[in-house]
Amino acid sequence: MPAQDHTDLHFRDARELARAIRDGELSARQVTTHFLDRIERAAPLAAFSEVTAERALAQADAADRLRDAGMLLGPLHGVPVAVKDSLQWQGIATTGGSQTRRGVISTETATAVRRLAAQGMVILGKTRMTEFAFGLSGQNPTQGTARNPWDAKVARAPGGSSSGAGVAMAAGLTAIALGGDTGGSVRAPAALNGVVGYKPSSGLISRAGCLPLSDTLDVLGPLSRNVADARLLTQLLAGPDVDDAATLALPASCVTALRHPAPRRAAAVAVLAPQAWPAQLSDAGLVSWHQAQEHLAQAGLTPTAWHPPASLSFERMADDNSVVLAYEAYRYYGALAENPAAPLWEVVRARIAAGGRIAQADYEAALVRRQADMAAFAAAMQGLDALLMPACDQAAQALDAQDVRHVGLGKLLRPANFLGAAAIALPAGLDPEGMPMAVQLLSPAGGDAAMLDCAAALAPVLAPTPLRPDLSAWGL
Repeated sequence: MPAQDHTDLHFRDARELARAIRDGELSARQVTTHFLDRIERAAPLAAFSEVTAERALAQADAADRLRDAGMLLGPLHGVPVAVKDSLQWQGIATTGGSQTRRGVISTETATAVRRLAAQGMVILGKTRMTEFAFGLSGQNPTQGTARNPWDAKVARAPGGSSSGAGVAMAAGLTAIALGGDTGGSVRAPAALNGVVGYKPSSGLISRAGCLPLSDTLDVLGPLSRNVADARLLTQLLAGPDVDDAATLALPASCVTALRHPAPRRAAAVAVLAPQAWPAQLSDAGLVSWHQAQEHLAQAGLTPTAWHPPASLSFERMADDNSVVLAYEAYRYYGALAENPAAPLWEVVRARIAAGGRIAQADYEAALVRRQADMAAFAAAMQGLDALLMPACDQAAQALDAQDVRHVGLGKLLRPANFLGAAAIALPAGLDPEGMPMAVQLLSPAGGDAAMLDCAAALAPVLAPTPLRPDLSAWGL
Protein backbone atom coordinates (compact mmCIF):
# COMPACT_ATOMS: atom_id res chain seq x y z
CA MET A 1 0.00 0.00 0.00
CA PRO A 2 1.58 3.35 -1.04
CA ALA A 3 2.50 5.62 1.87
CA GLN A 4 0.43 8.51 0.54
CA ASP A 5 -2.68 6.35 0.40
CA HIS A 6 -2.07 5.33 4.00
CA THR A 7 -1.80 8.98 5.07
CA ASP A 8 -5.02 9.97 3.35
CA LEU A 9 -6.95 6.88 4.32
CA HIS A 10 -8.62 8.41 7.37
CA PHE A 11 -10.17 11.22 5.33
CA ARG A 12 -11.50 9.07 2.52
CA ASP A 13 -15.25 8.81 2.47
CA ALA A 14 -16.92 5.57 3.48
CA ARG A 15 -17.97 4.62 -0.05
CA GLU A 16 -14.43 5.10 -1.34
CA LEU A 17 -13.00 2.92 1.40
CA ALA A 18 -15.62 0.28 0.63
CA ARG A 19 -14.62 0.30 -3.04
CA ALA A 20 -10.91 -0.05 -2.14
CA ILE A 21 -11.71 -3.01 0.13
CA ARG A 22 -13.99 -4.57 -2.47
CA ASP A 23 -11.34 -4.25 -5.19
CA GLY A 24 -8.57 -5.63 -2.99
CA GLU A 25 -6.57 -2.40 -2.88
CA LEU A 26 -6.94 -2.42 0.90
CA SER A 27 -7.95 -5.05 3.41
CA ALA A 28 -10.52 -4.36 6.10
CA ARG A 29 -7.84 -5.20 8.64
CA GLN A 30 -5.45 -2.59 7.20
CA VAL A 31 -8.15 0.06 7.34
CA THR A 32 -9.27 -0.92 10.85
CA THR A 33 -5.72 -1.02 12.20
CA HIS A 34 -5.09 2.42 10.74
CA PHE A 35 -8.12 3.90 12.50
CA LEU A 36 -7.40 2.12 15.79
CA ASP A 37 -3.87 3.53 15.74
CA ARG A 38 -5.21 7.06 15.19
CA ILE A 39 -7.76 6.64 18.00
CA GLU A 40 -4.97 5.57 20.37
CA ARG A 41 -2.81 8.55 19.42
CA ALA A 42 -5.78 10.90 19.70
CA ALA A 43 -6.53 10.05 23.32
CA PRO A 44 -6.49 13.78 24.35
CA LEU A 45 -9.48 14.36 22.06
CA ALA A 46 -11.51 11.96 24.26
CA ALA A 47 -13.78 11.08 21.32
CA PHE A 48 -14.35 7.49 22.46
CA SER A 49 -15.72 6.28 25.76
CA GLU A 50 -14.74 2.71 24.87
CA VAL A 51 -12.64 1.34 22.02
CA THR A 52 -13.61 -2.22 21.08
CA ALA A 53 -10.32 -3.02 19.34
CA GLU A 54 -10.42 -6.80 19.79
CA ARG A 55 -13.93 -7.09 18.41
CA ALA A 56 -13.16 -4.64 15.60
CA LEU A 57 -10.15 -6.63 14.41
CA ALA A 58 -12.18 -9.85 14.55
CA GLN A 59 -14.91 -8.21 12.46
CA ALA A 60 -12.31 -6.91 10.00
CA ASP A 61 -10.73 -10.33 9.61
CA ALA A 62 -14.15 -11.86 9.05
CA ALA A 63 -14.92 -9.21 6.43
CA ASP A 64 -11.66 -10.03 4.63
CA ARG A 65 -12.31 -13.77 4.68
CA LEU A 66 -15.78 -13.25 3.25
CA ARG A 67 -14.45 -10.94 0.54
CA ASP A 68 -11.79 -13.46 -0.37
CA ALA A 69 -14.55 -16.07 -0.67
CA GLY A 70 -16.44 -13.79 -3.03
CA MET A 71 -19.02 -12.65 -0.50
CA LEU A 72 -19.79 -9.03 0.30
CA LEU A 73 -22.46 -8.45 2.94
CA GLY A 74 -23.29 -4.92 1.82
CA PRO A 75 -22.06 -1.79 0.02
CA LEU A 76 -20.03 -0.70 3.09
CA HIS A 77 -18.51 -4.15 3.73
CA GLY A 78 -15.35 -3.84 5.85
CA VAL A 79 -15.76 -0.11 6.53
CA PRO A 80 -15.17 1.10 10.12
CA VAL A 81 -18.00 2.84 11.98
CA ALA A 82 -18.30 4.34 15.47
CA VAL A 83 -21.53 4.27 17.51
CA LYS A 84 -22.82 6.55 20.24
CA ASP A 85 -22.60 5.29 23.82
CA SER A 86 -26.40 5.07 24.01
CA LEU A 87 -26.56 2.10 21.61
CA GLN A 88 -26.31 -1.25 23.34
CA TRP A 89 -23.91 -3.97 22.23
CA GLN A 90 -24.05 -7.19 24.18
CA GLY A 91 -21.02 -7.67 26.41
CA ILE A 92 -19.93 -4.02 26.18
CA ALA A 93 -20.66 -1.26 28.69
CA THR A 94 -23.34 1.23 27.67
CA THR A 95 -23.11 4.23 29.98
CA GLY A 96 -25.23 6.80 28.17
CA GLY A 97 -22.54 9.27 29.18
CA SER A 98 -23.39 8.88 32.86
CA GLN A 99 -21.33 7.72 35.82
CA THR A 100 -24.58 6.30 37.23
CA ARG A 101 -24.20 3.53 34.61
CA ARG A 102 -20.48 3.01 34.95
CA GLY A 103 -19.66 -0.65 34.39
CA VAL A 104 -23.21 -1.58 33.33
CA ILE A 105 -22.66 -4.26 30.68
CA SER A 106 -25.33 -4.63 28.01
CA THR A 107 -27.17 -7.93 27.78
CA GLU A 108 -28.75 -7.04 24.43
CA THR A 109 -27.70 -5.52 21.14
CA ALA A 110 -29.47 -2.56 19.53
CA THR A 111 -31.16 -3.30 16.21
CA ALA A 112 -29.00 -0.64 14.52
CA VAL A 113 -25.79 -2.24 15.81
CA ARG A 114 -26.97 -5.66 14.61
CA ARG A 115 -27.69 -4.20 11.19
CA LEU A 116 -24.26 -2.56 10.98
CA ALA A 117 -22.60 -5.89 11.73
CA ALA A 118 -24.90 -7.73 9.31
CA GLN A 119 -23.69 -5.38 6.56
CA GLY A 120 -20.09 -6.46 7.23
CA MET A 121 -19.13 -3.15 8.85
CA VAL A 122 -16.47 -2.92 11.56
CA ILE A 123 -17.51 -1.27 14.84
CA LEU A 124 -14.55 0.61 16.35
CA GLY A 125 -16.23 1.42 19.66
CA LYS A 126 -18.54 3.74 21.56
CA THR A 127 -18.28 7.51 21.20
CA ARG A 128 -18.56 9.92 24.09
CA MET A 129 -21.80 11.83 24.67
CA THR A 130 -23.55 14.36 26.86
CA GLU A 131 -24.95 12.70 29.99
CA PHE A 132 -28.19 10.90 29.04
CA ALA A 133 -28.09 12.90 25.77
CA PHE A 134 -29.48 15.96 27.56
CA GLY A 135 -27.52 18.90 26.12
CA LEU A 136 -26.25 20.34 22.85
CA SER A 137 -22.87 21.84 23.75
CA GLY A 138 -21.45 18.35 24.23
CA GLN A 139 -20.11 19.09 27.68
CA ASN A 140 -19.67 16.16 30.09
CA PRO A 141 -17.55 17.03 33.14
CA THR A 142 -18.27 13.74 34.95
CA GLN A 143 -16.96 11.38 32.25
CA GLY A 144 -14.83 13.85 30.34
CA THR A 145 -15.75 16.20 27.49
CA ALA A 146 -14.72 15.35 23.94
CA ARG A 147 -12.36 18.04 22.66
CA ASN A 148 -13.32 20.05 19.59
CA PRO A 149 -10.24 19.44 17.38
CA TRP A 150 -10.55 22.79 15.60
CA ASP A 151 -8.95 24.67 18.53
CA ALA A 152 -5.99 23.18 20.38
CA LYS A 153 -5.68 26.16 22.73
CA VAL A 154 -9.23 26.79 23.94
CA ALA A 155 -11.56 23.97 25.02
CA ARG A 156 -14.56 24.72 22.82
CA ALA A 157 -17.92 22.98 22.58
CA PRO A 158 -17.72 19.77 20.53
CA GLY A 159 -21.49 19.86 20.05
CA GLY A 160 -23.80 17.34 21.67
CA SER A 161 -25.16 15.11 22.58
CA SER A 162 -23.31 12.95 20.00
CA SER A 163 -20.12 14.85 20.83
CA GLY A 164 -17.58 12.07 20.33
CA ALA A 165 -19.07 11.19 16.96
CA GLY A 166 -18.57 14.72 15.66
CA VAL A 167 -15.01 14.89 16.99
CA ALA A 168 -14.16 11.44 15.60
CA MET A 169 -15.36 12.44 12.14
CA ALA A 170 -13.52 15.77 12.13
CA ALA A 171 -10.27 14.22 13.36
CA GLY A 172 -10.35 11.25 11.00
CA LEU A 173 -10.84 8.63 13.73
CA THR A 174 -13.61 6.77 11.89
CA ALA A 175 -15.00 6.58 8.37
CA ILE A 176 -18.57 7.23 9.49
CA ALA A 177 -20.48 7.42 12.78
CA LEU A 178 -23.96 6.79 14.14
CA GLY A 179 -25.42 9.22 16.66
CA GLY A 180 -28.80 10.16 18.07
CA ASP A 181 -30.90 13.31 17.66
CA THR A 182 -33.72 14.23 20.09
CA GLY A 183 -33.29 18.01 20.01
CA GLY A 184 -30.43 18.46 17.54
CA SER A 185 -27.91 15.95 18.89
CA VAL A 186 -26.60 14.75 15.51
CA ARG A 187 -26.74 18.12 13.77
CA ALA A 188 -25.07 20.12 16.59
CA PRO A 189 -21.80 18.13 16.67
CA ALA A 190 -21.80 17.98 12.87
CA ALA A 191 -22.25 21.76 12.64
CA LEU A 192 -19.57 22.59 15.21
CA ASN A 193 -17.04 20.13 13.74
CA GLY A 194 -17.51 20.82 10.03
CA VAL A 195 -19.07 17.52 8.94
CA VAL A 196 -22.45 16.35 7.68
CA GLY A 197 -25.10 15.35 10.25
CA TYR A 198 -28.41 13.84 9.15
CA LYS A 199 -31.50 13.42 11.33
CA PRO A 200 -33.89 11.10 9.47
CA SER A 201 -37.65 11.32 9.80
CA SER A 202 -38.99 9.71 12.97
CA GLY A 203 -39.38 5.99 12.40
CA LEU A 204 -36.86 5.56 9.59
CA ILE A 205 -34.22 3.84 11.76
CA SER A 206 -35.12 1.55 14.65
CA ARG A 207 -34.21 2.75 18.14
CA ALA A 208 -34.73 -0.66 19.74
CA GLY A 209 -31.94 -1.42 22.19
CA CYS A 210 -30.93 2.24 22.64
CA LEU A 211 -31.01 4.07 25.94
CA PRO A 212 -34.01 6.40 25.66
CA LEU A 213 -34.41 10.08 26.39
CA SER A 214 -37.78 10.79 24.77
CA ASP A 215 -39.89 8.09 23.12
CA THR A 216 -41.67 10.71 21.04
CA LEU A 217 -38.58 12.49 19.74
CA ASP A 218 -35.59 10.10 19.77
CA VAL A 219 -34.07 9.40 16.34
CA LEU A 220 -30.81 7.78 15.24
CA GLY A 221 -28.81 9.29 12.40
CA PRO A 222 -25.36 9.33 10.76
CA LEU A 223 -22.48 11.79 10.87
CA SER A 224 -20.39 11.56 7.72
CA ARG A 225 -18.00 13.26 5.31
CA ASN A 226 -20.66 13.85 2.69
CA VAL A 227 -24.37 13.51 1.92
CA ALA A 228 -23.97 10.34 -0.13
CA ASP A 229 -22.35 8.46 2.78
CA ALA A 230 -25.09 9.61 5.17
CA ARG A 231 -27.76 8.51 2.71
CA LEU A 232 -26.20 5.09 2.15
CA LEU A 233 -25.75 4.28 5.84
CA THR A 234 -29.35 5.30 6.52
CA GLN A 235 -30.55 3.17 3.62
CA LEU A 236 -28.76 0.17 5.14
CA LEU A 237 -30.26 0.76 8.60
CA ALA A 238 -33.77 1.84 7.60
CA GLY A 239 -36.79 -0.41 7.69
CA PRO A 240 -39.49 -1.84 9.93
CA ASP A 241 -38.66 -3.41 13.28
CA VAL A 242 -41.32 -4.98 15.48
CA ASP A 243 -39.37 -3.78 18.52
CA ASP A 244 -39.86 -0.11 17.57
CA ALA A 245 -43.46 0.79 16.74
CA ALA A 246 -42.41 4.09 15.13
CA THR A 247 -40.79 2.13 12.28
CA LEU A 248 -44.07 0.38 11.56
CA ALA A 249 -45.96 3.64 11.13
CA LEU A 250 -43.71 5.07 8.41
CA PRO A 251 -44.80 4.29 4.83
CA ALA A 252 -42.48 1.81 3.12
CA SER A 253 -42.09 4.23 0.20
CA CYS A 254 -40.05 6.53 2.46
CA VAL A 255 -37.50 3.75 2.87
CA THR A 256 -37.41 2.55 -0.74
CA ALA A 257 -37.05 6.12 -2.06
CA LEU A 258 -33.65 6.34 -0.36
CA ARG A 259 -32.30 3.91 -2.97
CA HIS A 260 -32.95 6.27 -5.86
CA PRO A 261 -31.01 9.57 -5.73
CA ALA A 262 -32.19 12.09 -8.31
CA PRO A 263 -31.10 15.57 -9.43
CA ARG A 264 -33.29 18.33 -7.99
CA ARG A 265 -34.35 21.69 -9.35
CA ALA A 266 -33.04 24.77 -7.55
CA ALA A 267 -36.65 25.94 -7.24
CA ALA A 268 -37.38 22.92 -5.06
CA VAL A 269 -35.58 24.61 -2.12
CA ALA A 270 -36.94 27.59 -0.18
CA VAL A 271 -35.22 29.61 2.55
CA LEU A 272 -36.84 30.39 5.88
CA ALA A 273 -37.45 34.14 6.12
CA PRO A 274 -35.18 35.68 8.80
CA GLN A 275 -38.13 37.10 10.74
CA ALA A 276 -39.28 33.51 11.31
CA TRP A 277 -35.93 32.31 12.72
CA PRO A 278 -36.30 31.00 16.28
CA ALA A 279 -32.98 32.57 17.33
CA GLN A 280 -30.91 35.56 16.28
CA LEU A 281 -27.51 34.90 14.77
CA SER A 282 -24.30 36.41 16.10
CA ASP A 283 -22.57 38.97 13.90
CA ALA A 284 -20.16 36.29 12.69
CA GLY A 285 -23.08 33.92 12.19
CA LEU A 286 -24.88 36.46 10.02
CA VAL A 287 -21.78 37.01 7.91
CA SER A 288 -21.46 33.25 7.42
CA TRP A 289 -25.16 32.96 6.52
CA HIS A 290 -24.92 35.77 3.93
CA GLN A 291 -21.79 34.22 2.45
CA ALA A 292 -23.65 30.94 2.07
CA GLN A 293 -26.44 32.74 0.23
CA GLU A 294 -23.89 34.41 -2.04
CA HIS A 295 -22.28 31.07 -2.88
CA LEU A 296 -25.65 29.65 -3.81
CA ALA A 297 -26.48 32.69 -5.94
CA GLN A 298 -23.15 32.46 -7.77
CA ALA A 299 -24.01 28.85 -8.60
CA GLY A 300 -27.38 29.90 -9.96
CA LEU A 301 -29.24 28.67 -6.88
CA THR A 302 -31.46 31.37 -5.39
CA PRO A 303 -33.99 29.86 -2.97
CA THR A 304 -37.17 31.89 -2.60
CA ALA A 305 -38.10 33.24 0.83
CA TRP A 306 -40.57 31.06 2.68
CA HIS A 307 -42.89 32.50 5.30
CA PRO A 308 -44.54 29.92 7.57
CA PRO A 309 -48.28 30.07 8.24
CA ALA A 310 -49.21 32.13 11.30
CA SER A 311 -49.84 29.01 13.40
CA LEU A 312 -46.34 27.65 12.75
CA SER A 313 -43.92 29.49 15.05
CA PHE A 314 -40.45 27.96 14.94
CA GLU A 315 -39.61 29.55 18.29
CA ARG A 316 -42.71 28.05 19.91
CA MET A 317 -41.97 24.64 18.35
CA ALA A 318 -38.47 24.75 19.85
CA ASP A 319 -40.01 25.44 23.27
CA ASP A 320 -42.63 22.72 22.83
CA ASN A 321 -39.91 20.25 21.91
CA SER A 322 -38.20 21.06 25.20
CA VAL A 323 -41.45 20.43 27.09
CA VAL A 324 -41.99 17.01 25.52
CA LEU A 325 -38.33 16.05 25.87
CA ALA A 326 -38.05 17.04 29.53
CA TYR A 327 -41.41 15.51 30.52
CA GLU A 328 -40.53 12.16 28.96
CA ALA A 329 -36.92 12.22 30.17
CA TYR A 330 -38.15 12.62 33.75
CA ARG A 331 -40.14 9.38 33.41
CA TYR A 332 -36.88 7.56 32.75
CA TYR A 333 -34.37 9.43 34.90
CA GLY A 334 -36.40 11.41 37.42
CA ALA A 335 -35.60 9.06 40.30
CA LEU A 336 -31.89 9.53 39.61
CA ALA A 337 -32.24 13.30 39.41
CA GLU A 338 -34.09 13.42 42.73
CA ASN A 339 -31.43 11.29 44.43
CA PRO A 340 -28.72 13.68 45.70
CA ALA A 341 -26.29 10.76 46.04
CA ALA A 342 -26.49 9.89 42.34
CA PRO A 343 -23.29 11.06 40.58
CA LEU A 344 -25.00 13.28 37.99
CA TRP A 345 -23.64 16.49 36.50
CA GLU A 346 -25.67 19.12 38.32
CA VAL A 347 -26.62 20.86 35.07
CA VAL A 348 -28.18 17.65 33.70
CA ARG A 349 -29.73 16.89 37.09
CA ALA A 350 -31.52 20.24 36.96
CA ARG A 351 -32.70 19.65 33.39
CA ILE A 352 -34.18 16.27 34.26
CA ALA A 353 -35.72 17.54 37.52
CA ALA A 354 -37.40 20.38 35.62
CA GLY A 355 -39.28 17.77 33.63
CA GLY A 356 -40.94 16.61 36.82
CA ARG A 357 -42.50 20.04 37.27
CA ILE A 358 -44.24 20.02 33.88
CA ALA A 359 -47.97 19.45 34.22
CA GLN A 360 -49.39 16.48 32.34
CA ALA A 361 -51.95 18.80 30.72
CA ASP A 362 -49.17 21.02 29.34
CA TYR A 363 -47.33 18.00 27.98
CA GLU A 364 -50.46 16.62 26.32
CA ALA A 365 -51.27 20.03 24.85
CA ALA A 366 -47.79 20.15 23.29
CA LEU A 367 -48.38 16.73 21.71
CA VAL A 368 -51.66 17.95 20.23
CA ARG A 369 -49.90 21.00 18.82
CA ARG A 370 -47.22 18.71 17.39
CA GLN A 371 -49.74 16.82 15.26
CA ALA A 372 -51.23 20.10 14.03
CA ASP A 373 -47.77 21.53 13.30
CA MET A 374 -46.70 18.46 11.33
CA ALA A 375 -49.81 18.72 9.16
CA ALA A 376 -49.43 22.49 8.71
CA PHE A 377 -45.75 22.18 7.77
CA ALA A 378 -46.47 19.45 5.21
CA ALA A 379 -49.28 21.50 3.69
CA ALA A 380 -47.25 24.71 3.55
CA MET A 381 -44.31 22.89 1.93
CA GLN A 382 -46.38 21.53 -0.95
CA GLY A 383 -44.36 21.88 -4.14
CA LEU A 384 -41.10 22.27 -2.23
CA ASP A 385 -38.56 19.59 -1.37
CA ALA A 386 -36.60 21.31 1.39
CA LEU A 387 -36.39 24.38 3.58
CA LEU A 388 -33.03 26.05 4.15
CA MET A 389 -32.27 27.76 7.48
CA PRO A 390 -29.31 28.33 9.80
CA ALA A 391 -28.08 25.34 11.81
CA CYS A 392 -26.13 27.37 14.35
CA ASP A 393 -26.25 30.95 15.55
CA GLN A 394 -22.51 30.98 16.17
CA ALA A 395 -19.53 28.66 15.88
CA ALA A 396 -18.30 26.59 18.82
CA GLN A 397 -17.53 28.82 21.80
CA ALA A 398 -15.42 28.16 24.89
CA LEU A 399 -17.15 25.82 27.32
CA ASP A 400 -18.94 27.48 30.24
CA ALA A 401 -19.68 25.80 33.57
CA GLN A 402 -23.42 26.55 33.50
CA ASP A 403 -23.70 25.42 29.87
CA VAL A 404 -25.77 28.38 28.68
CA ARG A 405 -23.49 29.75 25.97
CA HIS A 406 -24.97 27.55 23.22
CA VAL A 407 -28.72 27.92 23.87
CA GLY A 408 -29.23 29.42 20.41
CA LEU A 409 -28.13 26.12 18.91
CA GLY A 410 -31.08 24.35 20.49
CA LYS A 411 -33.58 26.96 19.36
CA LEU A 412 -32.50 26.51 15.76
CA LEU A 413 -32.30 22.71 15.77
CA ARG A 414 -35.24 21.60 17.94
CA PRO A 415 -38.10 22.62 15.58
CA ALA A 416 -37.14 19.82 13.18
CA ASN A 417 -37.46 17.27 15.98
CA PHE A 418 -40.85 18.60 16.98
CA LEU A 419 -42.00 18.25 13.38
CA GLY A 420 -40.67 14.70 13.11
CA ALA A 421 -38.96 16.12 10.05
CA ALA A 422 -36.02 15.01 7.99
CA ALA A 423 -33.16 17.45 8.64
CA ILE A 424 -29.52 17.65 7.68
CA ALA A 425 -26.68 19.95 8.78
CA LEU A 426 -24.25 20.89 6.01
CA PRO A 427 -20.84 22.57 6.43
CA ALA A 428 -20.89 26.20 5.26
CA GLY A 429 -17.38 27.55 5.66
CA LEU A 430 -15.51 28.98 8.65
CA ASP A 431 -16.11 31.97 10.89
CA PRO A 432 -13.42 34.70 11.32
CA GLU A 433 -11.76 32.62 14.06
CA GLY A 434 -11.46 29.63 11.74
CA MET A 435 -14.25 27.60 13.34
CA PRO A 436 -16.84 25.68 11.29
CA MET A 437 -20.27 27.07 10.51
CA ALA A 438 -23.27 25.23 9.07
CA VAL A 439 -26.73 25.51 7.57
CA GLN A 440 -29.53 22.95 7.66
CA LEU A 441 -32.22 21.66 5.34
CA LEU A 442 -35.62 20.46 6.58
CA SER A 443 -38.32 18.45 4.85
CA PRO A 444 -41.71 17.30 6.16
CA ALA A 445 -41.76 13.84 7.77
CA GLY A 446 -41.16 11.17 5.16
CA GLY A 447 -39.54 13.55 2.68
CA ASP A 448 -36.03 12.26 3.34
CA ALA A 449 -35.12 11.19 -0.20
CA ALA A 450 -36.05 14.50 -1.81
CA MET A 451 -34.32 16.47 0.95
CA LEU A 452 -31.15 14.41 0.54
CA ASP A 453 -31.25 15.04 -3.21
CA CYS A 454 -31.35 18.78 -2.47
CA ALA A 455 -28.57 18.47 0.11
CA ALA A 456 -26.36 16.65 -2.39
CA ALA A 457 -26.81 19.55 -4.82
CA LEU A 458 -26.18 22.29 -2.25
CA ALA A 459 -23.33 20.77 -0.22
CA PRO A 460 -20.51 21.21 -2.79
CA VAL A 461 -21.62 24.80 -3.37
CA LEU A 462 -21.68 25.67 0.33
CA ALA A 463 -18.28 24.05 1.02
CA PRO A 464 -16.41 23.39 -2.24
CA THR A 465 -13.50 21.80 -0.37
CA PRO A 466 -13.80 19.58 2.72
CA LEU A 467 -13.38 21.40 6.04
CA ARG A 468 -10.53 19.81 7.98
CA PRO A 469 -8.86 21.06 11.15
CA ASP A 470 -5.12 21.36 11.60
CA LEU A 471 -4.46 18.22 13.63
CA SER A 472 -0.72 18.68 14.12
CA ALA A 473 -1.20 19.93 17.68
CA TRP A 474 -2.94 16.64 18.47
CA GLY A 475 -0.10 14.54 17.07
CA LEU A 476 -2.21 13.39 14.14
